[in-house]
Amino acid sequence: MGVYNVTTVTQFILIGLSDLPEVRYPLFVAFAIIYQVTLVGNGAILLAIGTEAKLHTPMYYFLANLSLLDIFCPSTTVPKMLRNLLTEDHSISFIGCALQLYFLVALMGTEVFLLAVMAYDRYVAICFPLRYSVIITKARCAQLVLGTWAAGFINSTIHTVSTFSLSFCRSNLVNQYYCDIPQIVALSCSSTYVAEMLALVIGGVFGTSAFLTTLISYVYIISTILKIQSAEGKRKAFSTCASHLLVVCLFYGTAIFTYLRRSSSQSSLSRDRLISMLYGIITPMLNPVIYSLRNTEVKGALARVLCGRCPQEAQS
Repeated sequence: MGVYNVTTVTQFILIGLSDLPEVRYPLFVAFAIIYQVTLVGNGAILLAIGTEAKLHTPMYYFLANLSLLDIFCPSTTVPKMLRNLLTEDHSISFIGCALQLYFLVALMGTEVFLLAVMAYDRYVAICFPLRYSVIITKARCAQLVLGTWAAGFINSTIHTVSTFSLSFCRSNLVNQYYCDIPQIVALSCSSTYVAEMLALVIGGVFGTSAFLTTLISYVYIISTILKIQSAEGKRKAFSTCASHLLVVCLFYGTAIFTYLRRSSSQSSLSRDRLISMLYGIITPMLNPVIYSLRNTEVKGALARVLCGRCPQEAQS
C-alpha cells in the first residue's frame, strides 16, 4: 500500500526487494561477494597501471578511468541495497535519494562518454597508426577524459534538478532498489512534462551521440582490419581493440536488455529488478576480468603486482 499525504514527501521507501523475502539472505551473500570482487578487481587494475611505467599511455589512462567508474558506480547503490536486504528499514531521505540519483546518473553518463572516447582512441591507433602519437597527445588525452567527466556530471545536474524540482505529495514508495529517474518522476503530483522531455531529449542526444561515435569508430576499425593482407597482421590489429569491444558489447547489450524490456506481470517486474541489479554490479565486475584475460600487458602487470613484482614471472 502507498503512503499518501497532503504534505511534502521528506523520505522515500525503496521497495524493489521487499517482495523477495525468501531469497534476501542468499542475495545478500551473492551481491556482497560480487561487490567485493568488483572493488578488488578494479583496484588491481588501477594498481597495475599506476605501478607499471610501460602502461602510462593514453589507452591505459582511459582504462584507469573506466576502473574508477566501475568502483564508484556500484558504490552508489550496492551498500544501501545490502543494508536493505538485512534490515526492515528501506527508507532513504529526500536529500539522500537526490544525491544517489545524481551520482548514479553522472557516473553512468560518464562511462557512456568514456567508452566512446576509448573507441575513438582505438580508431586512431588502428586506422592512423603513424599519426597516433601526434593526434592522441597527453594534453588531448587529459582534455578528452576531463570532457567525459564534465559531460556526465552536467547531464546529471540537469536531470536531477528537473526531477527533484517536482512536487511530491502522494505515494513515497519507489518501485526499485535505488533512486532512478522514471520511478521518482512517477511519484510526482505535479506536471512531469518538462522532466520527461528533458530526460528524452538530453538523454537521447547525449546517449545517441556517444553510441554513434562508438559504432562508427568500430565500423572503420573493422573495415581497416579486413583490408590487412596477412592473418598475423589482422590478429595483432584486432588484439588491440578486442578487450574494449567486449566491454562495449557487454555494456550496451545489458543496458538495452534492461531498459528496453517491457514487463506487465508482477513476477516479471520482480525479475526485471533482479536483472537491473545484475546490470548494475555484474558489468563492473567483469570489465577487469575481460581486460586481464584479453590484454597481455595488463595480465603481465597484474602478475607482477600479485606476486610481489617478481621480475621473471611477469615475462611469461
